[in-house]
Amino acid sequence: MAKDFKRTLITTALPYTNGPVHIGHLAGVYVPADIYARYLRLCGRDVVMIGGSDEHGVPITLKARKEGVTPQDIVDRYHKLIKESFEGLGISFDIYSRTTSKIHHDTASEFFRRLYDKGEFVEKSSMQLYDPEAGQFLADRYVTGECPHCHNDRAYGDQCEACGTSLNATDLINPKSVITGATPELRETRHWFLPLDKWEPELRKWILEGHKEWKTNVYGQCKSWLDLGLQPRAVSRDLSWGVPVPVEGAEGKVLYVWFDAPIGYISNTKELLPDSWEKWWKDPETRVINFIGKDNIVFHCIVFPSMLMAYGDGFQLPDNVPANEFLNLEGDKISTSRNWAVWLHEYLADFPGKQDVLRYVLTANAPETKDNDFTWRDFQARNNNELVAILGNFVNRAVVLVHKYFGGNVPEAGELTSAETELFAEIKRIKGEVSEAIETFHFREALKLAMDMARAGNKYLQETEPWKTAKTDMARTATILNTAIQACANLAIVFEPFMPFMSEKLVKMLGEGKISWNELGNDNIIAAGSVIGTPELLFEKIDDEAIKAQTDRLETIKEQNRINSFQAAPQQPDVDFDTFMKADLRIGTVLECERVPKADKLLRFLIDDGLGKRTIVSGIAAYYKPEDLVGKQVCFIANLPPRKLRGIESQGMILSAMDADGSLVVVGPSAPVVAGAQVK
Repeated sequence: MAKDFKRTLITTALPYTNGPVHIGHLAGVYVPADIYARYLRLCGRDVVMIGGSDEHGVPITLKARKEGVTPQDIVDRYHKLIKESFEGLGISFDIYSRTTSKIHHDTASEFFRRLYDKGEFVEKSSMQLYDPEAGQFLADRYVTGECPHCHNDRAYGDQCEACGTSLNATDLINPKSVITGATPELRETRHWFLPLDKWEPELRKWILEGHKEWKTNVYGQCKSWLDLGLQPRAVSRDLSWGVPVPVEGAEGKVLYVWFDAPIGYISNTKELLPDSWEKWWKDPETRVINFIGKDNIVFHCIVFPSMLMAYGDGFQLPDNVPANEFLNLEGDKISTSRNWAVWLHEYLADFPGKQDVLRYVLTANAPETKDNDFTWRDFQARNNNELVAILGNFVNRAVVLVHKYFGGNVPEAGELTSAETELFAEIKRIKGEVSEAIETFHFREALKLAMDMARAGNKYLQETEPWKTAKTDMARTATILNTAIQACANLAIVFEPFMPFMSEKLVKMLGEGKISWNELGNDNIIAAGSVIGTPELLFEKIDDEAIKAQTDRLETIKEQNRINSFQAAPQQPDVDFDTFMKADLRIGTVLECERVPKADKLLRFLIDDGLGKRTIVSGIAAYYKPEDLVGKQVCFIANLPPRKLRGIESQGMILSAMDADGSLVVVGPSAPVVAGAQVK
């Protein structure tokens, strides 16, 4: 437990500076880390929270090439945006730096060089794809091609985003260079590898025996990797953007981003605490916690610890790596490439002053044990039904009543009854459970318990009815409202890690100064006679119009993605004109339409073809309701030989177009024509 350590070093995954931060990043890493850091600070513990931008790697060079600017231009732009966005949401980093800083380049270079000099690397040559037109080796993301597993023809050289399978660039079918479009060649290149297999016994002991308390998803993924057997992993790449490999003869090679990036935790700590950074990394009395998403588990639990063990010199391994699963958006996987995301900087602009609403909803829906979903309707409901109706309602009632009956001065409490003692007993019980939940990284449960405290306050006011006792017993009313104000103070404390903006506003309203976790559960936080500020609403309702604006935006993005993803089928072989003219294409009017029994895909049409009536069976039942087609005009082939489908003779074929998502759209004239009109 954290109480056994003198200090806690919190690190957060370094976001790539090839785009803004979205809610998936926040729910997976940054909001949980901030909750934990704020809680420790409230408890008076010694804590440092380290963050920064990951500014190397192929995604950044791809972005720069696409925009016709330098990689430095890209990272400067997004580092500023990300840093300001985090500040806007109240993510309380002690430092938020970057991996393009000189101190990071020096630290990463020294780290590699020490391992190199100790003989910790295996140097070997391998075959890698090379673009002969660009005259350079291709990093994984510089190669696209057909996935050998699902046959998506837009797979990258490191992963297929369609099926999620990890790949090597050489696995792709018909690979192409992203730079020139040329077909790459296999050429020999030399790189340095960290022999993870060397450290496998120590990793097994450290994780599988020493950290069985880790979250199931983290422990299970680590065990899976270890059981498969670890292999050497390359720590260098053929690129010009990054930390140059500090070895003679390594021109044109840089440190692999996953070797370089976690060293950023160390370099950022050095930048923050140049004279005492080693205390935070090498003292056994320091507890190191890595907050990451599940896609980074292998790097933080296998690769980085192996690097630290290879380096030696007392570096502490992480005591816990509380990785979260993924957050989806409206039932679909968040994707930066498809713009399917809620971007933090846009949220802060669209919902000014509502930082805590997003923090609350992301924590309440935190993907702690499995992937979870963010929807705008749930966002609205949680704000209106929980933050406004429960927490905000209780605080507002308490403050308004103190102003109404005591002129804004906190009244002196008289003799407490069972109602008061039960309320404070409930607050103390919740305090213990919230502490336990936060200490064990169950932030969703901790938030639920905190809201239970607000529910208890509402229940207390409703049962004691100070608006009634004020007519007959002001002494009793004074006790009730003193108790209500003490409960408000307790809420300001318990919610501070989760909703710091609300907490600060409430503390100021109560006229209180600095708060601490130790005060939580006390029944005399606000002294009698203290002046309460003017009542202000802590939260306000979010209307349907604001939510519709967000869902409409997503619908527009979804439609654009649908269009962008469409790939026309290859053209069929040529046919001569006489053959084409043999097809008798006509327009018919649908007289009847019904589903074919026991056939999910089939509809039976009765069509007026201008010469009479004919029956046609078509496989479009999944895309239309039969009644919606009655009266419509459709294009059909009239001179196909009759064919029986489910016992029904079909006398022709209705023409449909296949859209980007595979759905079928019936083809018909743009204006009404006479039934039987031929298509020329």
